Amino acid sequence: MPARKRLDLLSFTPFRLNRLAAEFSQVLAADYERFGIDIPEWRVLATLGQHATPRSAQYVVTCTRTHKSRISRAVAHLVELGLVARGESDDNRREVMLTLTAEGRAVYEEMVPTLLGREEAVMACLTEAEAQAWSQLLAKLEASFGLTRCVE
Repeated sequence: MPARKRLDLLSFTPFRLNRLAAEFSQVLAADYERFGIDIPEWRVLATLGQHATPRSAQYVVTCTRTHKSRISRAVAHLVELGLVARGESDDNRREVMLTLTAEGRAVYEEMVPTLLGREEAVMACLTEAEAQAWSQLLAKLEASFGLTRCVE
């Protein structure tokens, strides 16, 4: 009878990726909190911040791979904070379109350099070649799951 394989959790790729993501999120949490927002709310701001025109809540869900109920709560809080505005779609009256307000755009523009700096600091343990390889490997894994860049 063959020996049963055991799962070494600390070597299991999904666990390792999740653990890294949790650590990255922890590093960035204070930056989000400074503006009174959390991770899902930042994801909404970041997704909308890439675009000059409104995007649907479903677009944010698809790009961020965050459950629609979490995005819905995030949007509600961002609207309450005056960072995001809701509007109707020209094509579908039931579809909610989202855009950053002037204040939301200012918060986004202020946060981006800080967050990019934090990313750079965390990634500083890698050589330039390793960082490029890491990015290419992540892109390959994302492609294997059919994940797109969401930049239309």
